[in-house]
Amino acid sequence: MSARAIIIGAPRSGSGKTSVTIGILRALARRGLRVRGAKSGPDYIDPGFHEAATGLSGVNLDSWAMAPGLLNALAGNAAADTDFVVLESAMGLFDGIPGTPGRSGAASDLAALYGIPTLLVLDVSGQSTTVAAVAKGFATFRPDVRIAGVVFNRLGSERHRKLCTEAVEALGLPVVGAIMRDPTLTMPERHLGLVQAGEHDDLIAFIDRMADMVERSLDLDAVMRLAEPLQPSGGDFASALPPPGQRIAVAQDKAFTFIYPHVANRWRETGAEIIPFSPLADEAPDPTCDVCWLPGGYPELHARKLAAAANFRAGMATFAHTKPVHGECGGFMVLGEALEDAEATTHRMLGLLGHVTSFAKRKMHLGYRQARLLADCPLGSVGTVVRGHEFHYAQTIGAGNDQPLAELADGQGAPLGPSGYRRGHVSGTFFHAIARGD
Repeated sequence: MSARAIIIGAPRSGSGKTSVTIGILRALARRGLRVRGAKSGPDYIDPGFHEAATGLSGVNLDSWAMAPGLLNALAGNAAADTDFVVLESAMGLFDGIPGTPGRSGAASDLAALYGIPTLLVLDVSGQSTTVAAVAKGFATFRPDVRIAGVVFNRLGSERHRKLCTEAVEALGLPVVGAIMRDPTLTMPERHLGLVQAGEHDDLIAFIDRMADMVERSLDLDAVMRLAEPLQPSGGDFASALPPPGQRIAVAQDKAFTFIYPHVANRWRETGAEIIPFSPLADEAPDPTCDVCWLPGGYPELHARKLAAAANFRAGMATFAHTKPVHGECGGFMVLGEALEDAEATTHRMLGLLGHVTSFAKRKMHLGYRQARLLADCPLGSVGTVVRGHEFHYAQTIGAGNDQPLAELADGQGAPLGPSGYRRGHVSGTFFHAIARGD
């Protein structure tokens, strides 16, 4: 039997979606239910909290980056062995990019495609009756997207709650939660979003506070009744990223954390082994592996320690002499000659590619990307198109003399020029790969 599902949506980031999602996931898990978190769009951080809250791996469902077959396959897998799927929207519920209908990357695409109702989280600080106009706009904006209920966040008083509730329920929308303003429930952030789940000193206690808040502030039984069956059909993994080798050495510690659950899980499902190692612990990749993968993360926060990791440096050089090495975003920065941290201190990196990156000279790069590979590499063979995204503040301040790895376009196909570098067996780019496909 397929799981029932609900989407947690909001008008914008910062409305409280993540706190409500984590709290619902944990509260349902504490009731003995098998519940899984999902995230619309490209996001590495929230699925980590989802997994910590439930004990089950989270999943990204991205209507732009994933071909319909892969999207259906991942949604079907998420629903196959669980009671509930709680899908957290990225940014605002309808926020995506213009283009092919149903493939904008917005959570509303998933709501329409699978008939999943939305629980709308509204930050009502600084307003009262006006919240009904916002709720009505959401309820009528797309006829194929159903707003099933509303949760108020950051209420200031009981009178505030009463005014908001009466206004919204007069529209025929049920209010199933009212969360009072509480600064202690704020989730800490840094430049790429929330601080990662693994960096919380007492993660489970933090998540349990979210669950206590939900039990106290939401009618959880009413929320469960709003959910509808999630029953995708026609799924396949034809556009999934295949494993780049049989045994894959993957850097894994606080400096290297950003690898999508669906990518790593698919590698394992097709028989590949993932062999983790920690550059921060001065570990080198297992020399018996076929390929080495340096994920994104926060190397700029650990640049001094990485620069001093002599065994890591020597092991990477030896590995790259005969076997493929690929770095994404933070991993790409570490493959270069040097990294300038936020204090403008320059740290020596691996030097397997010739570029230099800077976090001191910050500029946000954000958006969907299409990359056509110019050479064979762990992402695929020459000519392969890979869909993914960029999200970073670092800049390249020294290009080096290496060959470009890919021709890049934005999510709507506008050319962005060459991206990344390659030299011998080594390749890297700021671009994060999600799936294959034009």
